[in-house]
Amino acid sequence: MDRRSFLSSMLFSAAMPRLGWADAGNPAYLAAAREADGAYALYGLGEDGAEIFRIPLPERGHAATAHPSAPEAVGFARRPGRFALVIDCVAGRETHRLHSPEGRHFYGHGAFVEDGAVLVTPENDIETGRGWLGLWARDEGYARIGEIPSGGVGPHDILRLDGDVLVVANGGIRTHPDRGREKLNLETMRPNLSYLTLRGGIEEQVELEPELHLASIRHLAQAEGVVGFAMQWQGDLPDNAPLLGLHRRGEAPVLCAADMAEQFAMEGYAGSVAMSGGQVAITSPRGGRVHVFGMDGQFRASLKRADVCGVAPAANGGLLVTDGMGGVLRIRGEAMRPAQSYDRAWDNHLIRVG
Repeated sequence: MDRRSFLSSMLFSAAMPRLGWADAGNPAYLAAAREADGAYALYGLGEDGAEIFRIPLPERGHAATAHPSAPEAVGFARRPGRFALVIDCVAGRETHRLHSPEGRHFYGHGAFVEDGAVLVTPENDIETGRGWLGLWARDEGYARIGEIPSGGVGPHDILRLDGDVLVVANGGIRTHPDRGREKLNLETMRPNLSYLTLRGGIEEQVELEPELHLASIRHLAQAEGVVGFAMQWQGDLPDNAPLLGLHRRGEAPVLCAADMAEQFAMEGYAGSVAMSGGQVAITSPRGGRVHVFGMDGQFRASLKRADVCGVAPAANGGLLVTDGMGGVLRIRGEAMRPAQSYDRAWDNHLIRVG
């Protein structure tokens, strides 16, 4: 390209309007689903759960992450998966397809840092079981530019905190794609929360007591300087095993549990976690329940709903949840009410945009 053409293209690019989430209909949430005909799609939903857009997926999705300003989402395959799709939510099309490097697989989650310039993907080194965070440069067409250790085994969820600090849920479980979702290291599991930065590495790690080493830390939420983490128990379920933890940096984690009957009803499985309006909620599709706690860790309510799993903050200080029967429901205080109903099965997570 000659100098005149180059300058002309630069001027044209500068004059082009920058698209934002408003151009995609201002979705408040992203959620993957299996449709009645067996197809898979990623949906954008409004504050009330109303459908804004639908984008087909080639396989079952798990979670997604939204770019902080551009109307762009990255949808991840259900773990252990090897693809992630970058989606233009205005045009409704795939723009890039990311593949995990040879010998790795994704875990179904990711996060943007550096104002959306870098995508971070939790990954498993298949042969060693060591956890890594892959780094992808958005402005270079999502080229892979590096990787850093996750601080443990089985990094599942990842969350960006203020100052581009990342908190990683190292679930502790070693898996291998050739053996499906089989857990390969139950006797030596050591789940942890790891706080790190791309340039400085690990800043803080939190491990549970040895007797809780089978409580795999899986999913994350944050509010008011507190990180909430949802756990999934592996092996025989002990009395009153906690499924929710709250952690403020520099302090010991607070582990939360309901009364024994309710705790057993969760079947040792918290599928998602969200924090909003001074409350924390975890969901259990196995137990058909949402457990609501205060920010002090005190149990407040059990709300029954079959196959409920997705949960995210709502703009009014409440929460929105989704289930495997197509339901979208609002939680306000200690009450849950229907908002929308669809002929589809929502997958595990409901992701807040922005």
